[in-house]
Amino acid sequence: MAAAQASGDPRAVRAGPIVHDALGSRDPLGARSTCQLLPERPGVYRFRDLRGVSMYVGRATNLRSRTSSYWGSLKGRAHLRRMVPQISALEAIECASVHEAAWLERNILERGLLRWNRARGGQEVPVWLVLDPEPRSPGLRLTHGPGTEGITIGPYLGADRARLIRSGILRVWPIAATGTGLTGSERDMAAARGVGPEDRDSFAAAIQDALAGRSAEVDQWRAGLAAARDRASAGLAFELAGQIMSEMEAIGWATGVQRVTALERIDADVHGWSEGVLVSLQIRAGRMERWRQALVNTEPRRKVDRTPEQWRGFAAANARLAASLLGR
Repeated sequence: MAAAQASGDPRAVRAGPIVHDALGSRDPLGARSTCQLLPERPGVYRFRDLRGVSMYVGRATNLRSRTSSYWGSLKGRAHLRRMVPQISALEAIECASVHEAAWLERNILERGLLRWNRARGGQEVPVWLVLDPEPRSPGLRLTHGPGTEGITIGPYLGADRARLIRSGILRVWPIAATGTGLTGSERDMAAARGVGPEDRDSFAAAIQDALAGRSAEVDQWRAGLAAARDRASAGLAFELAGQIMSEMEAIGWATGVQRVTALERIDADVHGWSEGVLVSLQIRAGRMERWRQALVNTEPRRKVDRTPEQWRGFAAANARLAASLLGR
């Protein structure tokens, strides 16, 4: 019998030489004990009931700590207190960053709302940054859809953090001050900052490189904000210093690896196998959105070999994790 779908549909789907359904089998260690086998890394987790049906999908900054917390105090979360006694098995996908985990959770829940999840896709709003290096009025703007003009960067999940990214970037590389269409007072302000039209191209390149996570520009971004924070503190502008601290904290989120939601509308099937456990993830229109697991008696070489090269390490690592959680 094959794995049930991530949406919680208990109907089986054929996925190769299945021995029996990994998702429906009871966790031999107990779900609570299994939490201790999880890495202290970001990721997405899923609980299943005794029938093997998906109950709940969540995301974590620290998988081990977050999943263990369900067996601690759930004060004020009565619905989760009712859910926990029904948990029979725990599964997880380790992600490269908190941002990647947030997107994967959203994508899975957009496929179908599980019984104990309350919001389809989560609460955060997807946004993009659009860099427009047009000489007269260059800028970096926040949008709720990919831009049709300029250079689209993202997507990012969460408008509040994206605003911090934008304000922090512009504090270090004030590209709007390099435009040729500035008013007289705006030109005076730009000159006082030592910024002019000749800086436009270098600012645009630095912004793109910083948001792409290139180490030299990220270091420059962080150092520029640290200097601005120190100037604000020295001038007793503590509210501004606090704002800049928030911008600094957003850098890691902005530059962390995020592969599960992309601008390119690619389709791909990702498979990893370890110790008789097959982990399968489906990417459609650039979004990784379906997650299945099953016990398979022999490695399905054709599936694994068809996995795109850039996803093979991710798939293999998560197959090993799945096998360890099943005590294999």
